[in-house]
Amino acid sequence: MVYPLKTFGLFLVTAVAEIGGCYLVYMWLRLGKSVTLLLPAGIVLAIFAVLLTLHPMPAGRTYAAYGGVYVASAMCWLWFIEGIKPDLWDITGASVAVLGMLIIAFAPHGS
Repeated sequence: MVYPLKTFGLFLVTAVAEIGGCYLVYMWLRLGKSVTLLLPAGIVLAIFAVLLTLHPMPAGRTYAAYGGVYVASAMCWLWFIEGIKPDLWDITGASVAVLGMLIIAFAPHGS
């Protein structure tokens, strides 16, 4: 049970780094905040890229599985950071994405 929890936890931290870094750029471009946000955005996005390399799966499978966690994390970000509660369609879509992530990450792939 440790492997799935560790994998999901690492995906979650990775998603927060990606969404956070991108949101800093969004704040600068769309919300008129200071250009100085680009420096921390670049640092956080570099951390995101490094975090993706920590998974034991091949890169393509890691990126595909990570996508499901990213979608669900983005819906949480929408709700808790932006204050917009996800609707039924958001939750349904995120659930489908997470199901895909579980299949990709934990199926008994052949070597």
